[in-house]
Amino acid sequence: MNYEFTEILETIKMTEIEHFDIRTVTLGISLRDCVDRNIEITKERIYDKILKYGKNHVKYAREIEHKYGISIANKRVSITPISIPFDRFAEDDFVEIAKTLDKVAEEIGIDYIAGFSALVQKGFTNGEREMIKAIPRALSETKRVCSSVNIGSTKAGINMDAVKMMSDAIKKTAELTKDRDSIGCAKLVVFCNVPEDNPFVAGAFHGVSEPEIVLNVGISGPGVVLDAIKSAGNVDLQQLSEVIKKTVFKITRAGELMGRKVAEMHGVPFGIVDISLAPTPAPGDSIADILKAMGVEDVGAPGTTAALAMLNDAVKKAGLMASSSVGGMSGAFIPVSEDQGMIDAAIKGHLTIEKLEAMTAVCSVGLDMIAVPGDTTSETIAGIIADESAIGIINDKTTAVRIIPAHGKKVGETVNYGGLLGVAPVMPVSKLRSDAFILRGGRIPAPTRSLTN
Repeated sequence: MNYEFTEILETIKMTEIEHFDIRTVTLGISLRDCVDRNIEITKERIYDKILKYGKNHVKYAREIEHKYGISIANKRVSITPISIPFDRFAEDDFVEIAKTLDKVAEEIGIDYIAGFSALVQKGFTNGEREMIKAIPRALSETKRVCSSVNIGSTKAGINMDAVKMMSDAIKKTAELTKDRDSIGCAKLVVFCNVPEDNPFVAGAFHGVSEPEIVLNVGISGPGVVLDAIKSAGNVDLQQLSEVIKKTVFKITRAGELMGRKVAEMHGVPFGIVDISLAPTPAPGDSIADILKAMGVEDVGAPGTTAALAMLNDAVKKAGLMASSSVGGMSGAFIPVSEDQGMIDAAIKGHLTIEKLEAMTAVCSVGLDMIAVPGDTTSETIAGIIADESAIGIINDKTTAVRIIPAHGKKVGETVNYGGLLGVAPVMPVSKLRSDAFILRGGRIPAPTRSLTN
């Protein structure tokens, strides 16, 4: 399919009026050839390889921004999940690798580098255990490193030992970054059915089936969709779905064009376009506002989940029509702190964690950027992760948890990170306990739908 700028001229209006931007161009880099017995040589190889391929990433993206007049909000790098090539190393070594990643990310001018990650849905290697133990220190001693761990899949079930290990890591990360509103937890995601080509941080990494180097793009566009819905007026829901599809078709085409142009400048393959609607705290750039424009009084009202399901489906259908390279998570994101409408609904008490959990069954990710009281127990956090993972394995979809047990904070208070991370109101958590269930450990078996061979 040929891509010419003339076919996306309408996006100029989107950029000027409706908050349209390309959310991220993410350069994926394999580190599988960087390992050595000597940690110092390994660190040098990691630094040199990322610098070699990433040194012009910001420059090239800015040139494409200038050429086409469409903003690219973030220029980022993802790497091979570090537990895979560096499995021989111990906790202290992994912390040193994280510091190397932070240093080279600063050198090439990016805000985040993602891939301090492990895939442990069916069990651990010794190196994976060491890497997970390193996460709290790695995130507290760096600024740009993001981490993710996949603890479940429809094919494997849920590794409950990993769930508990990750809830402990979240609690420790919150404590180690308590002087910064526990910001380390905002860079840590626990996944089920993680996609290997997701360009969005904090959950991005360069999957083991990916090429040596690849360029993936994540689009945005809640403001564009919101404007289209408002302009459509009082049409029925089927007609409204068509309005959303036509709008997302345009922004998908624009996003893929921009991504392919950046890839051409790098001289690397283009991978995928993730068509997710990713909100920001900016007014008019909210998934919550879209749902309200569709007709619910506020997020959390009866009908909210149905409206989100319809939105998510329309986004996917439009993206698949617009491009043969759709990947990543591709749908609607519903983070709390990164969406002003979600923030407002949570503050008013209209939106609860339980309602958010129901909504995650029909959107493209999960419980994202949720702040909870600092005294929330590790076992309760593990139960929340397990619940999200159960939605993922039964529905054969990606789910995730990025939760912040804000150290010293109580319900009604807030954590404020500024920028895209926004403001998170501390939300109440059920006081009912599930400790005995969580501490059984082991693995929840894969569901019957895993038998698809």
